[in-house]
Amino acid sequence: MGGFLKVTFLGCLTLLPLSCWLADDLDVDLEVLPSLATDPRQTPTHARPFSVEQGGVQYRIEPLHDYALEGMVVSVRHHDGDRMLHKLWNDHLNVADLCVVWGSNTDISRLREFEFWNGQFTCFFRTRDEEAWRRFRPDQLSNNHLITADANLREVIDDVRIGDQVRLRGHLARYGTAAGFQRGTSTTRDDTGNGACETIYVTDFQIMRSMDTLWRSLEPLSWFGLLLSGVGGLVGIARGAI
Repeated sequence: MGGFLKVTFLGCLTLLPLSCWLADDLDVDLEVLPSLATDPRQTPTHARPFSVEQGGVQYRIEPLHDYALEGMVVSVRHHDGDRMLHKLWNDHLNVADLCVVWGSNTDISRLREFEFWNGQFTCFFRTRDEEAWRRFRPDQLSNNHLITADANLREVIDDVRIGDQVRLRGHLARYGTAAGFQRGTSTTRDDTGNGACETIYVTDFQIMRSMDTLWRSLEPLSWFGLLLSGVGGLVGIARGAI
């Protein structure tokens, strides 16, 4: 392997895991949109129960309230319906779980003191900073089970990453199948524990602002550089062997 290719390969080999590790760190200079100061809006709905099909399964949706949320994603778990309990329940409708904050919880200096992560259905958070913990408002965080059969919306939701500022509209809803699977929803932001997550049938979803950082830019470049230099090195070795 030539000197340039070797340096490129080793550099990308170092940068790749580092960029993947740091890609989801909240940017200290992240600008928060003013609309994220607003609490979610839950209003009576006139929507009637309806049925949709996803992954070859029919689901009955029962809207309970109209719902609108603007917030920052602090943790995300994408689902494909083919793993763990989603596979057991034949649930192909739940495209992702987004853990979202709004209001005073979007203070980046405080958020950076926290660690957020999603379990299979739950959003967890912790910090070692007592002041950040004291000022954090659990009623300005929600874990949202997003469901929709709209292919375009599912594609947009699949692109969501930590730090993105999003706007969604839809219905707080119960849903289930004829086979007996049923899932409900929280209708308040003040509850905690099992059953406290919002289940939202999404009718509109926008990524208003993505978190673009140096590490996120380096991640695909590292992959490309690693692949290109690796292939170049193999070609050089093959030519030398002829």
